[in-house]
Amino acid sequence: MSGIESLQATPGVASVSRLRGAHPVLVVEDSDEDFDTVLTAARLAGIQHKIRRALTGDDCLRVLRGTAGRAKAQVALVLLDLNTPHGDGRYALEKIHADPQLNAIPMVVLSTSANPRDVDFCYAHGANAYHVKPVSHSEHLLVLQTLFTYWLGSVVLPTEQSLER
Repeated sequence: MSGIESLQATPGVASVSRLRGAHPVLVVEDSDEDFDTVLTAARLAGIQHKIRRALTGDDCLRVLRGTAGRAKAQVALVLLDLNTPHGDGRYALEKIHADPQLNAIPMVVLSTSANPRDVDFCYAHGANAYHVKPVSHSEHLLVLQTLFTYWLGSVVLPTEQSLER
């Protein structure tokens, strides 16, 4: 499997998102099972955004910054797993927070860690929310559906200008 994948949520489902539907959601997740749960939750929540996947923190930064000859990616939201190989989520979050061209992107951390040090680190480095992944698949699915509905349906996200600096 390549480091970065582009996937589309199920078409034809009513969208809960009224703003910025053209921009994808970037999911930084190295677990295939957890990523499948993300896709299912997006479909159940009626999300019409494309879902892009990065397997590592380094891949996340490459997507957001672009590569030579490619423009940087415009994303509506980043769902970030902390424990990924090759530049983990902490590293990516720290770099994104320090980058004035990226730090307006909403960052939601999803982690198996409930360690207060991880929580404090993430908020200190620009996370907009921190969620501990439930062990139960059905609870994990519900948390993700709620996140998608909230972040892509209820919240007023940064303006195009702040994301396209």
